[in-house]
Amino acid sequence: MIEQYVWDLQEVDETRVAVVGGKGAHLGGLTRIEGVRVPAGFCVTTDAFRRIVAEASIDDRLDQLSCLDPDDREAIRTLSAQVRRAIEGIAIPGDLAGAITRALARLGEQAACAVRSSATAEDLPTASFAGQQDTYLNVVGPAAILRHVSRCWASLFTERAVTYRQRNGIDHRTVHMAVVVQRMAFPHAAGVLFTADPVTGNRKVTTVEASFGLGEAVVSGLVNPDVFTVRNGEVVARAVTAKQCAIRALPGGGTREVAVDPQRQEQPALTDAQVVRLVQLGRRIEAHFGCPQDIEWCLVDDDFQVVQSRPITTLFPVPETGDQENHVYVSVGHGQMMTDPMKPLGLSVWQLTAMVPMLAAGGRLFVDVTRRLASPASRAGFLELTGRSDPLVRDALETVLDRDGFVPSLPDAGPGGPPAGGAPAPVETDPAIVTELIERSQASVAALERDIRTKTGPALFDFLLAAFEEHKHVLSDPLSHQALMAGMEATWWLNDRLLEWLGERNAADTLTLSAPDNVTSEMGLALLDVADVIRPHPEVVAFLEGVEDEGFLDELAKLPGGTEARDAIEAYLDRYGMRCVGEIDITRPRWRERPTTLVPAILDNVRNFEPGAAGRRFEEGRQKAREKERDVLSRLRALPDGDRKADETKRMIDRVRTFIGYREYPKYGIVSRSFVYKRALLEEAERLVRADVIPEREDVFYLTFQEFHDAVRSHQVDDQLIQQRKEAFRSYHALTPPRVLTSDGEAVTGVYRRDGVPAGALIGVPVSAGTIEGRARVVLDVAEADLEPGDILVTAFTDPGWTPLFVGVAGLVTEVGGLMSHGAVIAREYGLPAVVGVERATRLIRDGQRIRVHGTDGYVEVLP
Repeated sequence: MIEQYVWDLQEVDETRVAVVGGKGAHLGGLTRIEGVRVPAGFCVTTDAFRRIVAEASIDDRLDQLSCLDPDDREAIRTLSAQVRRAIEGIAIPGDLAGAITRALARLGEQAACAVRSSATAEDLPTASFAGQQDTYLNVVGPAAILRHVSRCWASLFTERAVTYRQRNGIDHRTVHMAVVVQRMAFPHAAGVLFTADPVTGNRKVTTVEASFGLGEAVVSGLVNPDVFTVRNGEVVARAVTAKQCAIRALPGGGTREVAVDPQRQEQPALTDAQVVRLVQLGRRIEAHFGCPQDIEWCLVDDDFQVVQSRPITTLFPVPETGDQENHVYVSVGHGQMMTDPMKPLGLSVWQLTAMVPMLAAGGRLFVDVTRRLASPASRAGFLELTGRSDPLVRDALETVLDRDGFVPSLPDAGPGGPPAGGAPAPVETDPAIVTELIERSQASVAALERDIRTKTGPALFDFLLAAFEEHKHVLSDPLSHQALMAGMEATWWLNDRLLEWLGERNAADTLTLSAPDNVTSEMGLALLDVADVIRPHPEVVAFLEGVEDEGFLDELAKLPGGTEARDAIEAYLDRYGMRCVGEIDITRPRWRERPTTLVPAILDNVRNFEPGAAGRRFEEGRQKAREKERDVLSRLRALPDGDRKADETKRMIDRVRTFIGYREYPKYGIVSRSFVYKRALLEEAERLVRADVIPEREDVFYLTFQEFHDAVRSHQVDDQLIQQRKEAFRSYHALTPPRVLTSDGEAVTGVYRRDGVPAGALIGVPVSAGTIEGRARVVLDVAEADLEPGDILVTAFTDPGWTPLFVGVAGLVTEVGGLMSHGAVIAREYGLPAVVGVERATRLIRDGQRIRVHGTDGYVEVLP
C-alpha cells in the first residue's frame, strides 16, 4: 500500500492523469519518445493529496468557496488562504514521508530537485491551467523536499487557481493535486518552444523563446527573450535582445537573479543550428501527443532536456478535410451575426439545411472558399460581394492571395458574385412579388407543421431529412434570390451614384427608413405595442419587475389588467416566439420557451416611451424617407443631364423601398421552420429520458443529428461522448473565431485601409448614417440589458434576437457585421447611427464611457 503514493516518471504516461496529474502524465509520456531527454524524477500521487485533504477537514470552506462570485476577489483571497494554511498545517504521515524519501534516495538524497505541482485539471487539451499552481526550483534535502511537497498540495487553492476554476465551471472537489519531483537541470540556456505560432495559429511555423540560465526568467517575464521563427526547417526570422539578467541556482538551494556579463548580453542564447535541432525535437513531441505543444526546455552541455510539454489551448482548431491540400475558410458566424459556439446538434442541423457545404471547428462553421479564389473570374465577383458585406474578410482573403502558391490556380470555378458596378437584378418593382414570396414561405411552414405531427421515432428523422431538402428548395427559390439581390444592389447603386453625383455618403440610409414588409423591424415595434397594453396597469408592471419563473404568463391573469397583458404577450410570442439571440443554433432557447428573456425589454419600453410610439416612429421614418427622396431628386435635376439621373434614381428608390424589407424575411422563414424541427426533436428526447437512455433531454444537443437518429433506433447513447462534448463546448467559449482561417491553422486578420480617420478612433463599417454622442452600454446578454434613452448599444454581434433593444437606443456599435447584416438593416430602419465590424469594441469601450458614433464615416471616438 505504501508504494501507491509514489510512481517513477517512467512508470506513467498520459493515460494516468487521474493518478499523477497533467504535468506528471505528460512528463511520463515524454520519457517514451525516442530522442527526448527528461530529467529523472518521480510523482507523489493524488492518493497522497486526498489523504492529506481528508485530515485537513476543509469541506466547509470548499462549500463556501464554491458559492463565491469569481469577481469577489477579496472573499476568494481570504478563504483560499485559510484552505492553504489548513493543508500546510498537516504533518505528512510517516509512511507517506518514507515513500517520498525512498524515491528521493534513488535520485540522490542531497540532489538538487525541482518540486512541481501537477493538478488533474492541468495541461489538458481544453484548459492548460498554466501558472495556476506552484513550482519550486533547486530544493535540496529530504526535509526541504517534504516541506515543498506540502506547499504544492496547498497551491491547488491559490487565489488565481480558485478563480480560474470558478470561471471555467470546474468543481473544486473534482480537481486533485499530484507533485512531481525531478533532478534539477542547470542549463546554459532555457526557454519555451511553441510548435505552432501562438499569435497567428499557423501550425507550420514554430517559435522558440530563449534566454540564459534557468527558464524561469522567460516564463515569469523577467527578461525579453531571444525569439526565433522557424518554417520548413529553417530559421526565417530572429530577434536577439539584450538579456541583462538571468536566474541561476544557488549552491545550497534556491535561486537568485544575476546580472549577465555586458559582453554576452546581446549574444544569441542559441545558435541557428541549435534552434533547428530543438524544433525537430518539438515536432516529435507534437506528433506523440497529437496536437500543438507549448514546451519548456533547457540546454545542458549542448544537449536539450525537456521539463514540460502541454497543449496550446488558445489555438483555434482547423477544420478537418482529410487531405493535405491548401484550403482557405471563411467564418459562417460572422456572416450570420452569431460568433458564439454552437452545440453539435445545432451545427449538424445547420449543415444539413445549408446551401453550401460547411465544416465545423471550435464549435463554429466555416465555408471552404478555395475554389472560388482559385479562378480569376469567380474571384473578382466573390471578393466584390465579400467586400460589400465585410471589408475585413475581403482584406484577409487578399492577404492570403498575395502569398505565392498558397491558393492554386484552377480553371474558372463559375461566378462568385455580381461584378463590380453591375446592374441590379432583373426584377419588376412590384410589391406583389414580395407578398407572393411571403405567402409561399408561410404555406411551406404550415405544411411542415401539419405533416410533422404524426411522425415519431426513426420515421421522424427520415421525415426531417426530406424536410431539410424542402428547406433548401425554399432557400434556393430563384424569385426570392432576385428579390433579395434587387434590394441590396439598388442600395449599393444609390450609395455609389449619389456619392458620385451629389458628394453625399450613404444616402440610401435615409431613403430606406420605414420600408414596408421588414419582419424584423416590425418585431421591435410590436414590442412597443405590447408595452402600451401593460403600461396602464401598475400591478402588472410591478409583477413583471420581479419575474423569474418561465410560467409567469399563467400568473398574470390573476392581476387587474393581467388578462390583457398576457394576451398581448402571447400574441407577440405566436408571431415571434421562434426567435432568440443566436437563433441559427437550434439548441438555443427560443422566446416561446423562455419568455422571461423579453421582460426587461418590455419594461424598458413601458418606462421610456409614450403610448402609440410604434406607429409614430414608423410614420416619422416614412416621412423622412419621402423628404429625402424629394430633396435628392430636386438636386439631381439641377445637374447636367439631371433629368436622366433623377429618373434612374427614382426607379432605384422605388426598387429599394419595395424589396429591402424582404431582406429579413428568408431568415424569419428559416427560424420558423427550425422551431418546428426543434419541438419535434425535443419530444423524441423526452421519450429517451422516459426510457432511461439519457438523464436530461438537453443531452441530445451534444449529439449530431445522425447520432441522435442512431440513439432513437438503438436506445443507446455513449454517456462519455456526451460528457466530452460538454467539456469541449465549454472550452470553445474561450476561443475567438477568426473571420478567415487557413488549413495551416493561421487566423488571418484583415485591416481597414482608410485615410482621414482621427488618431485613436476605432474604425469599422459605416452602415447607418448620422452622428450621435452618448453613454456606451456594453451589453453581452440581452437579458441583462439596462438601457435608458440616449444610450448607445455596444455589443459583439446583433442578430434579429437583439431587435427588441434597438427601439430604445440612440446608436449601435458591434464587433461583427456589414452593410447588409441584420443589425445594419434594422439600424437604418430605425434611423440609428451605426458602425459595425469594430474589432474588440466590447473590450476597448468600457460600459458607461461617453462615445461618439460616426455612422456616415464609419468610426467611433471614445470621449474623455
